[in-house]
Amino acid sequence: MTPLRKAALAAIASASLVAAGCGSGFDDNGSKTQQSSGPASLQIMIASSGDAETKAAKDAAAGWATSSGNTATVTPAQDIVQQLGQALAGSTPPDVFYVDAARFADYASVGALDAYAKGDAFLPRLNESFTYQGKLYCVPKDASTLALEINTDLWTKAGLTDADYPTSWDQLTAVARKLKASGVTPLAIGDTRDRIGAFLVQAGGWWVSADGKQATADTPPNEQALTYLQSLLRDGLAKYPKALDAGWAGEAFGKGKAAMTIEGNWIKGALSSDFPTVKYVVKELPAGPKGKGTLSFTQCWGIAAKSKFKEQAAAFVTAMTTADQQMAFAKGFGVMPSRTDAQATYQQQYPDDAAFIAGAQYAQGPVNAPKMDSVLADLDAALQGLATGDPKAILQRFDKNAKTALGG
Repeated sequence: MTPLRKAALAAIASASLVAAGCGSGFDDNGSKTQQSSGPASLQIMIASSGDAETKAAKDAAAGWATSSGNTATVTPAQDIVQQLGQALAGSTPPDVFYVDAARFADYASVGALDAYAKGDAFLPRLNESFTYQGKLYCVPKDASTLALEINTDLWTKAGLTDADYPTSWDQLTAVARKLKASGVTPLAIGDTRDRIGAFLVQAGGWWVSADGKQATADTPPNEQALTYLQSLLRDGLAKYPKALDAGWAGEAFGKGKAAMTIEGNWIKGALSSDFPTVKYVVKELPAGPKGKGTLSFTQCWGIAAKSKFKEQAAAFVTAMTTADQQMAFAKGFGVMPSRTDAQATYQQQYPDDAAFIAGAQYAQGPVNAPKMDSVLADLDAALQGLATGDPKAILQRFDKNAKTALGG
């Protein structure tokens, strides 16, 4: 499914949710829903990454149900944005469900979520992704961050050593030139805000304000970031996946068409499965003018404001987010834990993921504001033409569109 098609479906689901939220009985604490104190029959909807995650979630839910005397049915959604939007707008939504950070504000803004969360045990930067108007609604279930993957064979072929791993923009440019001279594309990078946004953070900027209420794209730091990436693209030091005949940057990297890429910890499974012979190392993203910066991608365990079993649902979430259970999920399907007290254990067991773990301490989450689907889709379309576009014009267009959405 194309990004624009996904955005269209998301807009439809969000629109139905927002419409239903007006006068539907949604409220911040769900006090209008009669609660049941007896054994619960919890319905849990997940957006599964595959069979491994589905099995892990079902096994964990079955274990909780057996020990608690409740029942718990886990359903993997085919399209969770569409299905969850429709379910929340109806009268019987799932009790517990995955909420993507990029969608969270749409649900929170209409009172569809129960604000059950206490986030002291979780990484603060992840909690920010699930905070709306100063209130934490749901706890992050896991974490993913972007880092720099480097093909060590292509690196050595270009005459580079471990000492050359880039830690700044200037160093990134320097090694990219050497890689290009050796006959390989230096960097493959995705052509959307979900990769390019990391450069904005490194320059000290972002698309919107921290509270999600104001558009902040048209600023010197953001222009500096896009201008820098544009220079890499124009000089052939970086290329988008399409220019490398690849569906995503990880594929281009796996095929040896690029010596470096910027991807999340999900790339491990993809490379192991599809390109098992590729030798690579993972490093933190090079720092920009304002220091280190990366992006986080996370989901939370949401509880429906209309659930009749909020107490039992909260107990279920607590069980799913213990340090031991998060480590079991990490082993089962490759996610990183979101709990602060599980970071050291994870890094000890998965030392090659040190760069991803480090990034979780300072990562920037997605745009946390409602009604932004079409605005963000338009931004991605503009970024896809960055090589020949006008960085300032792209930022100004985003601000104009975002101000309309945020003020609506």
